[in-house]
Amino acid sequence: MIRTTLKSALVAALLCSAGAAHAWGQRGHAVIDRAAINALPDDGPVFLKDYADYIARNATQPDSWRSASEGFSKIAEDPNHGWFAQQFAFMETIPRSRHEFILALYDEQQKLAQTDPEAAARTNPRWTGTLPYAVMESYGHLVACMRQVRTMRATGEDAQPMEQTCAFHVAHLGHYIGDGAQPMHVTWHSDGWRGPNPEGYDTTGKSHGRFESAFVDAIALEAEDIADRLGAPGRQQGDVFDHVLAFVNDSATRVETVFRMDRDGDLATGDNPAAREFVIAHTANGARFLRDLVLRAWSESEGPRPNLPNPNDQGHPQYNPMTGSAPAPMSVDRATIR
Repeated sequence: MIRTTLKSALVAALLCSAGAAHAWGQRGHAVIDRAAINALPDDGPVFLKDYADYIARNATQPDSWRSASEGFSKIAEDPNHGWFAQQFAFMETIPRSRHEFILALYDEQQKLAQTDPEAAARTNPRWTGTLPYAVMESYGHLVACMRQVRTMRATGEDAQPMEQTCAFHVAHLGHYIGDGAQPMHVTWHSDGWRGPNPEGYDTTGKSHGRFESAFVDAIALEAEDIADRLGAPGRQQGDVFDHVLAFVNDSATRVETVFRMDRDGDLATGDNPAAREFVIAHTANGARFLRDLVLRAWSESEGPRPNLPNPNDQGHPQYNPMTGSAPAPMSVDRATIR
């Protein structure tokens, strides 16, 4: 009886604070990162396993960059945690450049300003999100760091400090992957259901925190709970940006499930099996994708850099004078991802 009362009190406290939560909360993000690192195969960057605790502790570090007290950081960072495709449905193709994406939003905002001021007010990076670009930029940092680790090892230098730097880049990358695995981060309904609402879904935005933080904490999710859902390591080929877009688009297909569970009271305690399974499935999706991207980065860091044109060269055939660069090239598709 005492245990039940304490559990109910804990859940109630968590639910009351849910509105201030960020993406999965510390527990969810840490579980995703730790499960991904634990699942690295022996031919991967196994040195990261020595930093599993460090990576898990830093899993929510990007959220700490979003405080109004650090205004420049907040302005740059806030969009990196969401991807609201409904806001940029006018784009036939997603640009392979953060700057080109922002310019396209500006052009559309200018068109809408005269005819639909309400839509224009949300046609900007803050209300569309830039999550896939944050993933790709973090991924590039990780590849470069891993390349340095390989070089230092080859020359007999102590690579340990650089290995820890790579571990931080994994935590950084893992945060955005974790956000992308959370359906409420990849929909314009992120802060509550928008528009016609015949199903009676939450419009306050509290369902977001009740799902990703309060419920996850209530079920005491651990890396072991999702370990057997990751499957064999994916030897990923093809373009990484395409993989990232497919990943977040898939997550977005299950937005209504979260609203429905919240409306029906399935998130009110940690006792609902279907809600628990849903959380496990989505955190496992994030851990699987993170593990496979870390493996891909380790492979791409091996050997010489590919000989690609400089995107800042004005002679580049895709050079855009508005951004001062060409879009990012397609990923190098190695025959074998080790």
